[in-house]
Amino acid sequence: MAANSISHCFSLSITILFLYLLLVHCNVTYDRKAIAIDGQKRILFSGSIHYPRSTPEMWEGLIQKAKNGGLDVIDTYVFWNLHEPSPGNYNFEGRYDLVQFIKLVKKAGLYVHLRIGPYICGEWNFGGFPVWLKYVPGISFRTDNEPFKKAMAKFTQKIVQMMKDENLFESQGGPIILSQIENEYEPESKLYGPAGKAYVKWAAKMAVGLNTGVPWVMCKEYDAPDPVINTCNGFYCDYFSPNKPYKPTLWTEAWTGWFSDFGGPNYQRPVEDLAFAVARFIQKGGSFVNYYMYHGGTNFGRTAGGPFITTSYDYDAPIDEYGLIRQPKYDHLKELHKAIKLCEKALLNSDPNIVILGSYEKAHVFSSESGGCAAFLSNYNLRSNAKVTFNNIHYNLPRWSISILPDCRNVVFNTAKVGTEASRVQMVPTNVKIESWETFNEDVHSVDDESSMTVKGLLEQLNITRDTSDYLWYTTSVRISSSESFPRKGTPLTLSIQTAGHGIHVFINGQLSGSAFGTQQKRKFSFTKNINLHPGENKISILSIAVGLPVCSLIKKHIFIDFLFFVLPISCSGLFCCL
Repeated sequence: MAANSISHCFSLSITILFLYLLLVHCNVTYDRKAIAIDGQKRILFSGSIHYPRSTPEMWEGLIQKAKNGGLDVIDTYVFWNLHEPSPGNYNFEGRYDLVQFIKLVKKAGLYVHLRIGPYICGEWNFGGFPVWLKYVPGISFRTDNEPFKKAMAKFTQKIVQMMKDENLFESQGGPIILSQIENEYEPESKLYGPAGKAYVKWAAKMAVGLNTGVPWVMCKEYDAPDPVINTCNGFYCDYFSPNKPYKPTLWTEAWTGWFSDFGGPNYQRPVEDLAFAVARFIQKGGSFVNYYMYHGGTNFGRTAGGPFITTSYDYDAPIDEYGLIRQPKYDHLKELHKAIKLCEKALLNSDPNIVILGSYEKAHVFSSESGGCAAFLSNYNLRSNAKVTFNNIHYNLPRWSISILPDCRNVVFNTAKVGTEASRVQMVPTNVKIESWETFNEDVHSVDDESSMTVKGLLEQLNITRDTSDYLWYTTSVRISSSESFPRKGTPLTLSIQTAGHGIHVFINGQLSGSAFGTQQKRKFSFTKNINLHPGENKISILSIAVGLPVCSLIKKHIFIDFLFFVLPISCSGLFCCL
């Protein structure tokens, strides 16, 4: 009798443990309609919040605001150059504490899309690559190149193992439901040809082989090999379809605004247009939308990419750079999410029946076998409102808008009708004690610093500084004979400098002569100015300034031309000096 009791207790314990494991360790799969978490298909709204673009003290509040805004998922890149500043030396402290950030997302009850890359673009310095990678012998970036693939695999494996050690994948009971390998590679793949295609296949196989238990995606990569899901990035993605009919339609970057560059405008995207784009994507069959950015934040220190990306990465996001809610964008999107979630069952269990209502007007009607019905009534006319009849009911559709009817009768949301006033931020006195300010200060060494070299020919700034500084001095000297007449007459010479750099300050005999710089739109520039030289030795010094290393399509193989400064010995002819 005692033995039977023990046996029954043991069996009960095993059963309870098994049920517990089933509840905790969920599978993430997909079909043509959606991502499924533990067998349940979901329409998921996500938002990009990059952990190093805010402070650890802000993280929990940002995540909670995202949840309150109707998001299900937090999306973040992983920043290789922050985490491995030199080969084999890792940093995951403070703002770089990726594990802590993900744990806070889990604490809030949200999921994570971990975009490992490790190339990320993101207007981030060097596209997220550590500069030391450029100097690995025989390396060519983002192609079928063994040195690059070795380094990329090592870092990717490092991040995946960290996540596994902390049980952070959904298959382990954690919040990570998706991971991304590479980033917006399709344009590069076409340039590289067969080597690019081979690299894509290798990257997909390497990632899937890490056995994370969650799907992998490749954004803007039409040839993403199975089982990797190809996804869309852009202002609009209703045109997009995955490369296989059994893959879901995912939008990994719905751009809420745009980044800023020095001298450029601060771009804004009206929330009416953003909501219209999202509703249009959902009615087309989309089931995952990630807002890039939901909180843009700040490019601290020297992390801004380039050239000429600003320190602010506000992005006109629903949560602004400082963590404040931006209205009406935040509330309008929140109401959109509520409306679409009311339609979730019909959307995921049926395909749309498209009804033409007019020249620019359509109805996408979803009717499930269980009797659920949802409709999206759209007006694509940019200029004129419309009146339509659907199911014998009359509806008014503002221009360039979509109305959402979760029951095929009653409108609960229209993308063009904004009910929240714009944010009006006011600065008020506070009694909060500020303990300290953190500042970034880079020492610009004197032109006479001992760590100098003398060379003939072209110098590339990045090869000299290895990105330890944004500044580099170039110096040459000109000897003027006492027999020359122009110094006595006070006739100036003309100094001309042609450069593909970012900015320069020019000094003649220790005195500032002038400055010049390029822009995001016009990279190459020149400096031409009259200068006064005296008989004897004259020193011409140029302080070269780098404003962020190249990102995105500027990174080709391992060759960079942005930092070539054409600094040659000066020759003077008549009244003209050419540098």
